Amino acid sequence: MKNIIGINGSPRKGGNTEILLTEALRGAREAGASTESIILNDLSFVPCQEEEYARVDRDGLSVINDDMHLVFDKIGSAHAIILASPIFFGSLSAQTKMMIDRFQCVWVSKFLMDKEIFDRRKKGALILVQASHKKEFFENAKFITRQFFHTINVVFEKELFCAGFDEKGKIADSPSFLKNAYELGKHMGKIS
Repeated sequence: MKNIIGINGSPRKGGNTEILLTEALRGAREAGASTESIILNDLSFVPCQEEEYARVDRDGLSVINDDMHLVFDKIGSAHAIILASPIFFGSLSAQTKMMIDRFQCVWVSKFLMDKEIFDRRKKGALILVQASHKKEFFENAKFITRQFFHTINVVFEKELFCAGFDEKGKIADSPSFLKNAYELGKHMGKIS
């Protein structure tokens, strides 16, 4: 059975990002996959400390002992990843970017030490929500996500960008976006 990990980078419980990710994971389950959600705001981890990467541990991961190791483990066992984030100041949320920055150890292991940490290729999707209608905000967040996915051997498969949603939970009044999130997840649950 395929295992799909949803990563929620929003600090807001019950918000637009969470609603869309929940629909995507429902679609993945109905396509026959098992799903699990990681809420970054519920984890306890520090930002990238940089000096740690001169001494990544034996498995090529971070030497900092915090909840990021849960994320490393979940991504390692996943067949696909759905990353969901609100747009803050034209990019990914701080929680999402902080998680991505902590994968610098994987980048060092892969590109400087020729050690592949996540050797099984996975598929990835990105869900973004913003209050404004600025395409460049989506493009900036997508660029960062593509770099992250490349580092962890994830092929960028699907995206869903939702503009004009600021009020908490307002996306629930938009059946087309909910359907698109569901279909994104269903696609991710079917892929080989």
